[in-house]
Amino acid sequence: MDELIDILDKSGNKTGKTAMKSEAHKNGWYHESVHIWFYTKAGQVLIQQRAANKDTHPLLWDVSVAGHIGAGEKIETSAVREVKEEIGLEIEEQSLEKIGVHESFHQHSPTLIDNEFNHIFICELSVPFNQLQKQESEVNDLKLIPLITLAQETWGLAQVQKYVKHGAAYYKMVLSAIKERL
Repeated sequence: MDELIDILDKSGNKTGKTAMKSEAHKNGWYHESVHIWFYTKAGQVLIQQRAANKDTHPLLWDVSVAGHIGAGEKIETSAVREVKEEIGLEIEEQSLEKIGVHESFHQHSPTLIDNEFNHIFICELSVPFNQLQKQESEVNDLKLIPLITLAQETWGLAQVQKYVKHGAAYYKMVLSAIKERL
């Protein structure tokens, strides 16, 4: 889905300009997104398999919920909206814990240059897994896996054909933050 987003400079500062997401990707303009990682007190992490029709990383496993921040939209408001859209869960902004910003710059093709600043949050999953409702157009599958499994499969990038390649440092930051809360 195309949407209007804010354009940033290479340092992540807003430029005052907006563009459609497709235009930003075509031109490699910097923009923001949210990543929300859900975990359980039992030490599990919710992962999402991206839909087959996605422009980038189709059918790879990824962050619980992710999406672009709408133009003029508050970061936390965007995160709450994306959670509702992608997994059908209503959360409060206060339940989100921001753990950092990750710079993700990738040229997927000559006409798809994704230069994003990912605002990363963690959030305890407060409902049973079977109450989640995946957005069919965005999400192929959801599953809970042990934190240790995700660590083993992503830190050394042992499963490069299974997960989106955010890099070992990204996964270490997320998994360390979740482990501290258990």
